[in-house]
Amino acid sequence: MTSAPGDFQSLQYTVPFVREDGASRSLHFTLGELQSRMLLHQPWRLDVDYTRTMMGFLLFQPAPAHIGMIGLGGGSLAKFCYRQLPASRMTVLEINPHVIALRREFRIPDDDARFAVIAADGAAYLQAATPVFDVLLVDGFDQDGQPAALCSQRFYDNCFAALSEHGVLVVNLHHDHPDYPLLAGRIHRSFSGNAVEVMAAEKSNAIVFACRGPAISPRKLKLARSLAGLEDTARLQLKAELARIVWEMKDLAGDA
Repeated sequence: MTSAPGDFQSLQYTVPFVREDGASRSLHFTLGELQSRMLLHQPWRLDVDYTRTMMGFLLFQPAPAHIGMIGLGGGSLAKFCYRQLPASRMTVLEINPHVIALRREFRIPDDDARFAVIAADGAAYLQAATPVFDVLLVDGFDQDGQPAALCSQRFYDNCFAALSEHGVLVVNLHHDHPDYPLLAGRIHRSFSGNAVEVMAAEKSNAIVFACRGPAISPRKLKLARSLAGLEDTARLQLKAELARIVWEMKDLAGDA
């Protein structure tokens, strides 16, 4: 794990706590909010519904060379992508050192040639560095919800700039939050309208997919191609969810 320079390291951060029920281990900032959950017998499996929806980026980028993530949490997406996309390099940005300190409890891989967890303010990192991501996953929340720095117009503009020519931004938003329409609108603005919103199965989260490349068209999305490189168990887990995403996008486009 490395650190990016910045004043954020002198700030105070909430210490998360871990709960275990014999079958799963979960990460929390408060009792009322679940941040991440891991099945103990399958630590790489995506147990929370919205994380499976976020993997819908495979419909647009089935073999990304470089995946960026803002928000480590319990590492569900990081572990899944590390295992299932062995040709992809991954850079994970996490601002809270107490979250990073729990990486072994959640069986997050050690840093290696293709996986790195960087202690950094994700918003500041995009401004100061010049990363190029084929996929950028934004799932950054703290005890108060989504930090303002991770949902400003400038931030989404910087996300657009950090993507490759056909790069995809994937943002997890709380659909019931009163600012949801404002935040989704900012993403649409940064990507000149080339974005689509898909509700997660439990309806509390909405995932926004935004593409820097050609206009999003559900007719161009190929489910088989998106799942082809995954292990059988992962393919079975994601097939129904990715098919649902395609159907919802067709419905939104009036193509169903």
